[in-house]
This record gives sequence, C-alpha cells and structure tokens, in this order.
Amino acid sequence: MMPAALSRRAEALAAERAAFVTATVVRAQRPTSVTAGSVALVLGDGTIEGFVGGTCAEQSVRAYSMQAMRSGEPVLLRILPDAVEGGEAAGEDGATTVQNPCLSGGAIEVFLEPVLPAPRVLVAGDTPIAGAVRRLGAELGLDVVRIEDSDLEPSSDDLALVVAAHGRDELHTLRRGLESALPYVGLVASPKRGAGVLAELRADGVPESLLERIDVPAGLDLGARTPAEIALSILAKIVAVRRGHAVTGPAGAHAPAPSAPRGGPAPAPAEAPAPAPAVIAVDPICGMTVAAVANTPSMLHDGETVYFCCEGCQSKFRAQSEHAVSAE
Repeated sequence: MMPAALSRRAEALAAERAAFVTATVVRAQRPTSVTAGSVALVLGDGTIEGFVGGTCAEQSVRAYSMQAMRSGEPVLLRILPDAVEGGEAAGEDGATTVQNPCLSGGAIEVFLEPVLPAPRVLVAGDTPIAGAVRRLGAELGLDVVRIEDSDLEPSSDDLALVVAAHGRDELHTLRRGLESALPYVGLVASPKRGAGVLAELRADGVPESLLERIDVPAGLDLGARTPAEIALSILAKIVAVRRGHAVTGPAGAHAPAPSAPRGGPAPAPAEAPAPAPAVIAVDPICGMTVAAVANTPSMLHDGETVYFCCEGCQSKFRAQSEHAVSAE
C-alpha cells in the first residue's frame, strides 16, 4: 500500500501534469532488503522517491521506468541475481527479466506503471459544437480545456486547438495555435467562411506554410450535421493525428493525418518524431543494466560515457583503465 506522503506526492505530480512511474514490489525473495508491497515513484529525470531495493536494484528500476514512461506501457520487471538466459536482459509480453549480480541473493519483481498526463486539447468557443467536443473528448482520455476559462496559452506540448467560436476572436486564437506548432489546429466553419478567415490571416501576414495547417472545416468528412456528430468528426481527426495514423478519404485514398485545408494545397506528410534517446546502458564491470542518466555513476572513457551501477564498479573500471594505460 502506498504511504500517505507518497500518495500526496503522486497527486501533486499528476496535478502538475508531470510524467512518473509507480513502482510496486510484488515479490521479494530473502535475503533482499525490500519487502513485497513497497512502493516508490520514479520521476522523469530518473529520481526515485521511496524504496524498492538497494542501490543496484534501483538502477534497473530507474532504467526500465524511464522506458515505460516513453512507451506508455506498464511492465513487470524481474530482477534476478543469476545469469539471464539469452543475455543481460530478456523480454516477453508485459515483462522483462534482468540480471543483477550485485544482489545478495533472492529475486525482486517490481510492477512499473507509468502515469502520463492526458494529451491536452484546447477548445475556443462557447457554442454547442465546442461543448460537444469537451464532453466527448473526456471520454477519449483527453484533457479538454475551454481556453476562454483560463489564462492558458497554446504550447507545443498540447495536442490540438479547436476553434469553434463562430467569429469571436478567431484570428488571434488561430494565430497563437499556429505559432505554437500544435500538431492539430481546426476551425469550425463552412468552406466559404473558412476561406474568408484564411484570407484575413493571409492579409495579416501569416505565412502560407502555416495557413496550410489549418483544418477547415474541422474534422473528417462524415456527413455530420448535429453538434455531437461534428464533434465526433473533429475528435476522430485528432485521434488520427495523435496516433500518427493516415486518414482514409471517401475515395479510398490515404491522406496524411496532419491537417490540411479542404480545397487548398496539402502539406507534405509530417515527419515521424525522432526516436527517444536510449536510456539503457550496461555496467562493463558487473554486466548490470543501468539507466544512462545524469545521476547514474559514470565516466568518460575513449570519448564515450560509460555508466555503472555503483561507485564501486566505477572505481574498478577506472583502476583497470589506468593499469592498461601504464602497461602500454
């Protein structure tokens, strides 16, 4: 069971929209120092708050927690003192087994559950369509925020901006969304009025490359008529953008998921985001899997950073390197 102080810390992190992992020990063999039920929080920078094992076990928990935050998928981490068949780490669906030769015996199994902030969708407008987007969006696990009710400014961390204001402050809001490089910017308007809004933005100096990113009329062409149906079409497009999925048009042709104005030039398909940097390294002394982050013991060797499970392994490696140099 999570201690009250740690539970409050988790609530605070969630309120700050910070990603973290809840690490719960589900099995511990003697003579390990941790017990089943122990809980810790692993933050985005690799900091561990709580106790889920000694220094060396924490390295594996840190490394695979950071991977879980990147993938968004929970994982059962098995930390064994003996050699792992197939190498230093072996994976299967939902579980990973790693070797930790530093353990004094026994084994530890830790369930790593990532807690990630819901993608935020900003909605401008107090119209029936805007209201329907807010209601349906919550059912999809989106954090849908009415932008007029707060001092929120669009940021590149947000997923989408939907402008359903029917003329009220549309130009300023659209421009802010475009300049923030949101993955999706949609304008609820008829083709005729949408063309007029684009013309006004163009006359105001907004580059054509940005105007091409406005999805107008917003959403997939589903033949929607009611506010709920229109909201569904908009959210379907946002889901496609979120998942990087190509959208199939009525003729069966695939269009890029990023938005493009109907009747206007389509932008080039968005490049896939660069893969996240590796967060896993192997201690060259003991062979243990560790996190390649700032607070992991490390040293520069032959132009590369080498990571260690503890300062003891780091000292051994330094001594071996100095001995090899002196022997030359």
